[in-house]
Amino acid sequence: MILQGGVSGAEWRARMKFKVVCRKVFDYVRYDLKEIAYPSSLPDPPHFKKRPELTWKERYLVLKEASRLYAASWVRDIGPELRPNDYKTKEKDGETFNGEKGAPKEREPSTLEDLAVAARGGMETLKPALQRVYMTRASAYRDALRSFIEGYQEGIQQVMEKKEESKSQQGEDAPKTPT
Repeated sequence: MILQGGVSGAEWRARMKFKVVCRKVFDYVRYDLKEIAYPSSLPDPPHFKKRPELTWKERYLVLKEASRLYAASWVRDIGPELRPNDYKTKEKDGETFNGEKGAPKEREPSTLEDLAVAARGGMETLKPALQRVYMTRASAYRDALRSFIEGYQEGIQQVMEKKEESKSQQGEDAPKTPT
């Protein structure tokens, strides 16, 4: 059957199917793909109250305080004015076992502090520090795996010994029939 414009029925159906497929792909890209890539957030709960917008002056003050704290964080010992609670615990830690006040012990810097100092020194100092961290982690994982395997083998031996004991006890407990 030939429709107007010289198009057959089969060709017309194929064109319509193509249009439907194109429309579905277009809708998927327009709506669904956008939602997958950039999901919209859930609405706020009913009890939630939005905070008012900050004025430009308040934004400036927040930025100023944040930048001050950020700049202070690059100093190794920040000081009691920024972290007063940490200094209170250090004074308590300074006590000896007798209850006497003693000078706080020198502590080794943490790994994070070492990395921060090495990062400030550049790539030449950062690379050995990172290698040291990775090597200590690797050795810790290796030791943990070794101890796990040893414990697992000991557990298997204990189970096998219990099975052997139970078999030997069953053999002894079995009544002997005279022949």
